[in-house]
Amino acid sequence: MSVSLHFSEIADVYKFFNIDKPLKHPLVAVVDFSDVDESVEENTRISGDYYCLLFKRYDGNNVRYGRKVIDFNHGSLMCIAPNQVLEMETDIGAYTEKEGWGVFFHPDLIRNTSLQDKMNDYSFFSYEVWEALHMSEKEKQIFYDCVQNLDNELHENIDQHTQNVIVSHIELLLNYCARFYGRQFITRKSVNSTVVMHVEKILRHYFSGPGLQEQGLPTVKKLADKVNLSPGYLSDLLKKETGKNAQDHIHYYLIEEAKNILTGTDKSVAEVAYLLGFEYPQYFNKLFKQKTGKTPVEFRNLN
Repeated sequence: MSVSLHFSEIADVYKFFNIDKPLKHPLVAVVDFSDVDESVEENTRISGDYYCLLFKRYDGNNVRYGRKVIDFNHGSLMCIAPNQVLEMETDIGAYTEKEGWGVFFHPDLIRNTSLQDKMNDYSFFSYEVWEALHMSEKEKQIFYDCVQNLDNELHENIDQHTQNVIVSHIELLLNYCARFYGRQFITRKSVNSTVVMHVEKILRHYFSGPGLQEQGLPTVKKLADKVNLSPGYLSDLLKKETGKNAQDHIHYYLIEEAKNILTGTDKSVAEVAYLLGFEYPQYFNKLFKQKTGKTPVEFRNLN
């Protein structure tokens, strides 16, 4: 039987890990996993109203999260957004030799700060848990030092500078996440190239076959599902490899097929739009001009 747990406050994290110490700041916490009890029943679903960065390592076994097995023997970092569900199918309480840390912060902590405006840029919060960041020993040390500095600040007396300093420490951690994910995309270039080729094959088949008439315009989510990645991770991977995100790739093949139909048939622009899966021809006109600099009629007349 599955169990669902939802934490609304940072204090709930302390209760979950049986941490018996005062919470100095109600909107942020740092947890050292090496000295807490985190026994979790099998088939437990966990979510919260806060962001968290989790770095964990369990010696001797893998841990299953959702549909994927995550190898934590060397340690991985997961970045989890509010209300994202973490499904745990293995009793992690069985692993006694574990280490790592967690940083938990509530959106209210960064509300009306410059960091709040940047959160959408940290696309790794939309990745699935199996797309965790695998760090080198040097990168782990950099993260650990940042976490220690944040933890030290949380033990200081609160004054008028406390929130700005805490938010700055968190922003530094997120910037390192962005840098190290960028490195991971580079070091996995051969694997990523295979994904790119698979994506292009899927789109070619989709636009040359009956997919448009049967399913309508492809979405980033549908494309990501076909290559077993999250939409955010796929878009970032494609951007690193080709300079175009997933939506750009879809639009490229869409416009190329539109050009083929416009120059190879005498169908009206409205018929072309419907054929390509658009419910409203004006949306097709707008996208076509945005991508080519010409309306469909102007393009047909020139070709």
